[in-house]
Amino acid sequence: MPLPETLKLKMLSKGNGICQFDYPEVFVLILTVILLTFHYGFRPTSMALSIIIILPSLMIFIYNYRRKTSFWTSNIVIILLAVVIGAIQFCMVISLSLASLIAMRIILNKPENHLRLFTVALVTAIVFYYVSNILDAGGMDCNDSWLPPVILLASMAVILCQFRRTHKKHTDYKESAYQAGGRLSTMVSVINKLTRFVPPQVWEPIVRADMPVTVSNKRAKLTIMFSDIVGFTELSDSLSADNLADILNTYMHCMTMIADKHGAVLDKFIGDGMVCFFGEPDSRGSRQDALDCVAMAIDMRREMRTLRQKWRLMGFEGLYIRIGITTGYCHVGNFGSNNRLSYTLIGKEANLASRLQSCGGKDEILINESTYDYVCHNYECQYIAALELKGFDDKVNAWQVLDPDSHGGYLSKWVDHTLPGFNLHLNFKDMKDEDYQDIRSRLNVALERVEKEEEKVAASIAAESKRHKTGQR
Repeated sequence: MPLPETLKLKMLSKGNGICQFDYPEVFVLILTVILLTFHYGFRPTSMALSIIIILPSLMIFIYNYRRKTSFWTSNIVIILLAVVIGAIQFCMVISLSLASLIAMRIILNKPENHLRLFTVALVTAIVFYYVSNILDAGGMDCNDSWLPPVILLASMAVILCQFRRTHKKHTDYKESAYQAGGRLSTMVSVINKLTRFVPPQVWEPIVRADMPVTVSNKRAKLTIMFSDIVGFTELSDSLSADNLADILNTYMHCMTMIADKHGAVLDKFIGDGMVCFFGEPDSRGSRQDALDCVAMAIDMRREMRTLRQKWRLMGFEGLYIRIGITTGYCHVGNFGSNNRLSYTLIGKEANLASRLQSCGGKDEILINESTYDYVCHNYECQYIAALELKGFDDKVNAWQVLDPDSHGGYLSKWVDHTLPGFNLHLNFKDMKDEDYQDIRSRLNVALERVEKEEEKVAASIAAESKRHKTGQR
């Protein structure tokens, strides 16, 4: 069974940091003072220096063998190195060898500690230089002997060993970063796929702010829309599953694009129907939410006319949309359990929207009274009746939202006309200034085609009439 990645990283960190000694320069210190003691024939000053250096060095070795590096331990090691440099009165080769170890230890520390460690090393070396001059006025001659090359070789070995170790850590971290980057890319790809199952209004705050996800909901005023396809059940009896799925996917794709355009929360698909709502988690005010929902429903109805024209050319006829819209208070939020959540809404107003939708006719948008009060000044609505709906004791007043037409003044934002073989749909709200010339040229081309076809029909009628008169003679 393969080890989990987290366990591998823990074992790797133990092998590189905790179970190894991080201060190999301590061995050079011990070696240096021992060789100095032998070199000077166990003089009192060299013996005192050995005791001062060896005891703290052994304590560092014992204490830090199974511990990570720290600033204070590094500080003590640097002080001991500086003590030796000052005690030998800055003998050239040995001093440079030990100074290189100090530089190495400073570099391995955090940048904010560099100046402090350098200052401690410099002050310690100067202090012990004067102490050594006082205790041993004759000086310490250590340049012309075998001692400097040995200390130099030991220091170089430690520096190379530390360089190799640092390089290995860098390589391991680089490999770990590469693997983590691969896992991150995979995770982002998976998240991008999963977000297609959740409304963007729900997952975006979670991703941006790392918000907690719990079973929670609240009461809020929403505008809710239910829609489905009239004639879809009858059509499904005569179509193959492939054609049926293609029609449904095309319909859902177009309606989802419209819902996203208007900022609706797409709650769910129910067979050939869909549920959307406005008001949570981002509300623009109850009136504006209702206006946005009605505008979305009108766009969906217009898009359905375009789709119906395409499907008619493919041999599929009789598909219409019907929509029910209500405005009122519902409970909205995360419902379910800690293992499985669904962001949805429940309440009487949602049931009312469903009932209104089921009462609607072909291409009808039915709204309740509260929605009507919000949108009646912007959209032309026609009173239908007080409907008796299942699950509601009182009758519900319902209005039908009409399409804005050319006589609606400032309400006129669309031009629609549909005949067999002809479908005109102009949405002036979405048009840009540079689009008008292209629209005019395409309409002129279409008009020329209509005139030619009309001339052909007229010529055909004239020829038929002439042939009829000749036959009578």
